[in-house]
Amino acid sequence: MARFANVEVPSSKRVMVSLTYVYGIGPKLAKDILAKAKIDEDKRVKDLTEAEEKKIRDILDTDYTVEGDLHRVVGGNIKRLKDIKSYRGVRHAVNLPVRGQRTRTNSRTKRGRRIAVGGSQPKAASKT
Repeated sequence: MARFANVEVPSSKRVMVSLTYVYGIGPKLAKDILAKAKIDEDKRVKDLTEAEEKKIRDILDTDYTVEGDLHRVVGGNIKRLKDIKSYRGVRHAVNLPVRGQRTRTNSRTKRGRRIAVGGSQPKAASKT
């Protein structure tokens, strides 16, 4: 398995697809990186030579912010929004959807499991 930006990418897949396993690289950036390195998109990772792998690594290191650095930048941006108490920052802080989605229904992923309200559970018998 090859390593790009400290991520083990699958060796049996095409290089373009494998590069998308790195956080911060999507299909478009993967295509751009391969064009800069002059490597065929349809080539498999296991068929890459050491020189080609080094080219890709060098391009990633010099031109792109990926993995840990990108996580740090995004986290810093969210922290800044929370610190200045912007609307988006408040939504991040209380764990609600940030980009204007409705919350009356849906948004279960963000809000968690439903909480039963009202007579959904039978009352326990009490001694008198």
